[in-house]
Amino acid sequence: MTEPLILKVRTTASAPQVYTALTEEKSLTTWLAEYATVDLPERYEFWGPSVPEGHAPHQQLVTADATSLAFTWLLDGEETSTEIAIAVENDETIITLTQSHFDFNDVITGASIRGVLQTFWALALANLVDSLEGRTITARGDFTSSNLSATVEIDAAVDAVYDSLISSEKVSEWFGYPIEIEPHIDGRFAMGGIENNPHPAIIVDLVPNERVSVDWGPGGIGTWELEGSEGRTRLTLVSSGFDTNNPPYAGWLGNLAGLAELRRYHEITDWKSITVAA
Repeated sequence: MTEPLILKVRTTASAPQVYTALTEEKSLTTWLAEYATVDLPERYEFWGPSVPEGHAPHQQLVTADATSLAFTWLLDGEETSTEIAIAVENDETIITLTQSHFDFNDVITGASIRGVLQTFWALALANLVDSLEGRTITARGDFTSSNLSATVEIDAAVDAVYDSLISSEKVSEWFGYPIEIEPHIDGRFAMGGIENNPHPAIIVDLVPNERVSVDWGPGGIGTWELEGSEGRTRLTLVSSGFDTNNPPYAGWLGNLAGLAELRRYHEITDWKSITVAA
């Protein structure tokens, strides 16, 4: 058994507001899934195209109180466990999600749908925080489709958004992980830094203020397309060139979670990442 996955985020919303968003069907269908049924303390279910194996609900509620809820979730034949806890720390509301049965090898091999759990929850929590704070959610995944694309509007000039996609310092800041970028065609895009990454991604197309394409190898090519108008930016993210019989959902959901933070980076005064060290 692997160690449980733990994700923590902060929000300006109060603890009771978070509890409501976690337990009301209308709220759940805003930030988490297309469909939800909640009847505490008996039922807590969610399903739909944006949920792994979401053709039907596979959750069973274990416990629920004013500060936490726990449920089992059957995925790829294994009964996993999920717990979401709410606490107030240093005048911030902290949401902590603990998920069992996540193995990073499943991300690499695609051997189990459980490999998407980390980025599925990262995106869900990003959407939860935006929903709590009165913002539209960025996007949700679709496990029924191999068409991986999303478009958002960002309230920032196109040159500022472009710079935040190719500047090592700025990408590392909003993505929350060291990334080193050589901002030219055939330049390296290295997670963890060039010295620490012997197999970096490669920039294969770059037009300032218009487009950046990065070749991730078997994971396909990720393209950011930008269109500026009246001080705002329409940003489209597309993934292509992968095996359509095995779409890279884990990486795609991670990109969408990053896109949510990128929006916040540009639009929120005194921005700081929603992510809290676990």
